[in-house]
Amino acid sequence: MKKQRNSRQRKLILDIVASRHDHPTADQIYLDVRTQDSQISRGTVYRNLGILSENGEIANVKVPAADRYDSRLDRHYHMFCTGCKRVFDVPLEYQEQYDEQVEKETGFKISRHRLFFEGLCQECSLKQNN
Repeated sequence: MKKQRNSRQRKLILDIVASRHDHPTADQIYLDVRTQDSQISRGTVYRNLGILSENGEIANVKVPAADRYDSRLDRHYHMFCTGCKRVFDVPLEYQEQYDEQVEKETGFKISRHRLFFEGLCQECSLKQNN
């Protein structure tokens, strides 16, 4: 893979992702970055999010509606609210035995698994019941 130079814009994008804990979309990150650099283009933000994700500096969280980004790099699970479309971290430990079991039963070399739960967050559930 070609070595990428660290640009000021990429550092700004990385800092924005690290400052948020709500798993922002690329558009949300773009809007935050624009408050600090009014000249940056949407394409530059999207391209740099891809580079940061490929380099393992941020995580790309694939959920319905839109990809999200996370500065938390440890293996963990996510919950997706089908009401408000927000993404939350699941307070459960990563289950490495799933990787080992699938590997043993299939012969497939597992590097990790990703798991997300779908449902309604507490706020949306309360709104729905009222």
